[in-house]
Amino acid sequence: MDSIKKNTLALLCLLAAKVAFAQLTIDGQFRPRTEYRNGFGSLISDTTEPGLATSTKARLNVDYKSNLYQFYLSLQDVMVWGENRQILPDDQNDSFAVFEAWAELQLGSGWSTKLGRQVLSYDDQRILGGLDWAQQGRNHDAAMIKYSKDNFMLDFAFAYNQDFDNPNGFQSEGNAYNTTGFFSYKTMQMLYLKQKWESWTASLVLLNNGFQNFDDETNQDGLSNLQTFGTHLTYKKGSFGLAANAFLQTGERQGELGVKGAYLLGLDVSYKASRAIGLGAGLEIISGNDGQTAAETNAFFPLYGTNHKFNGFMDYFYVGNHANSIGLFDIHASANIKLGEKSSLLARVLNFKGEQDLPSGENALGTEIDLVFSQGFNGYALKVGYSHLFPADGMYELKGVAEADASSTQNWAWVMLTIKPKLFTTAKTD
Repeated sequence: MDSIKKNTLALLCLLAAKVAFAQLTIDGQFRPRTEYRNGFGSLISDTTEPGLATSTKARLNVDYKSNLYQFYLSLQDVMVWGENRQILPDDQNDSFAVFEAWAELQLGSGWSTKLGRQVLSYDDQRILGGLDWAQQGRNHDAAMIKYSKDNFMLDFAFAYNQDFDNPNGFQSEGNAYNTTGFFSYKTMQMLYLKQKWESWTASLVLLNNGFQNFDDETNQDGLSNLQTFGTHLTYKKGSFGLAANAFLQTGERQGELGVKGAYLLGLDVSYKASRAIGLGAGLEIISGNDGQTAAETNAFFPLYGTNHKFNGFMDYFYVGNHANSIGLFDIHASANIKLGEKSSLLARVLNFKGEQDLPSGENALGTEIDLVFSQGFNGYALKVGYSHLFPADGMYELKGVAEADASSTQNWAWVMLTIKPKLFTTAKTD
């Protein structure tokens, strides 16, 4: 018995010494959001009842850091209130998931490698983002080589995806990747470079995605490779700020659809008018399909970005939709007003036009107004939002809803509570 006690004590001392030279943090996130949808994502008809529902995201995160490596694990579940019947033994929508699970190994001299399920989020998240607005978020299973020194950073990521359940069935299952939709890729290579100067920041993204093709007998038939490349520029001097995006796409989409001359151009200007008021204005042009051939498109799609941030919070464009349609010309202006020490109001107006004309010759799509009130408290935060769409003739044609059949009011409202408790932490002492 004495030997057991001694061994147990020695093990506890060893664990304590190991933790003393590392940092362990356990935290979480609890985020319920109630939404009233009366035209969110698309026009609602006058015979359709508005939707009202509450969803909750719950996450538990474990972060372990040492001099040699970092390990991160994030578990989550997304629950819609009422989706499970009483005393149901299993979750109805099977939404429990490992959101992140990765390790980053330090290689020395600014180099490291990051392996596993991870978030790829860069710059303003236009092409690659964590999509935190969506309760489930966005992640990638990838390996990455990283380098960082002074004001320069380099990330090179690559992925090779499989979707069979039996890890021993390589030969019987083959390498066909049957997961489709939302630009799910078989292979991915990404290079990201970023350099900071005193007032300027410039980054470069080179992204290749390989999508699985199948022949008429549902056998694998090679890959369609789509290349996306471009730059993000920022400038900050005093109260004035500028941000610009310029991206091109070429190659093939899923289904061997050729992409030629697709582009995204964006420019935003910000000005801090006072300590309490920030102003912004900008425009974005996204190329669309001109319809010249069935086998080729000029339409750009921003792929894996946090698209909810752009082109209106009501998600009429590029949020699981508008993938090979007319392009978009978006002019917008905003004001962010600080109401108190922990409260603010964002007001934004956006005007939409098609980058091409619709078959009728229309290209005016409408105007959207977004309002978001934010209030911070000790330990949690509350946000309340309201958006209203004033559709033009072209929007009815684009969404396939006759104006006479559409509801006279197209709006969306939501309220969201966010709590991020830090459950446990140890201070790194080395």
